[in-house]
Amino acid sequence: MRIKRFCKLAVVSVLGMTAYLSGCATPPPSNIANACTIFKENKAWYRQMKRAEKRWGMPIHIQLAIMRQESAFVHDAKPARQKILWVIPGRRPSSSYGYSQAQTTTWEWYKSEAGRRGADRNDFDDAADFIAWYGSKSRELSGISLWDPYNQYLAYHEGHGGFNRKTYRKKKWLLSVAQKVDTNSKTYGAQLSRCEDNFNRRFGLF
Repeated sequence: MRIKRFCKLAVVSVLGMTAYLSGCATPPPSNIANACTIFKENKAWYRQMKRAEKRWGMPIHIQLAIMRQESAFVHDAKPARQKILWVIPGRRPSSSYGYSQAQTTTWEWYKSEAGRRGADRNDFDDAADFIAWYGSKSRELSGISLWDPYNQYLAYHEGHGGFNRKTYRKKKWLLSVAQKVDTNSKTYGAQLSRCEDNFNRRFGLF
């Protein structure tokens, strides 16, 4: 199935975030719950996540689960603005942006350390590489396996310092979200076991 790019301005709300879609952008997959559908519609995404997996070691299904939770695959997703007097739009709660919802300071760290000076947060290739890179830092700084989506997500959300201090223990809502990421990761892994060989053969990635 070929996905057409669209060129227009739209405002959508995804997972509590406000996303502004403008210019020519790849729309989110028609079914974000199915890894095979995601990659059938966006074939370049598979190659890009496979490349990130080879570079940093984080499996594709965990990259997908984290990206789904963070932005639902919306390229320019942003946190919703806080409300002043319940009506007036105020500041956004953080500088998170793009597919990975990376904050500005963390993104600058990534660009410097990973050698990707021109990386953009609204570029899928860069965002996938960032997520996998961050996972490798979580293994290095917090001892988390690259195959552990639950704790990888906690470190992704809390930062390595926060994870090491176990700040997540006081956030029941975050533990529930991490469990959802874990469940989605397992689902994506099972789906990819049925279709990934086809992608590998098609792109000569064996």
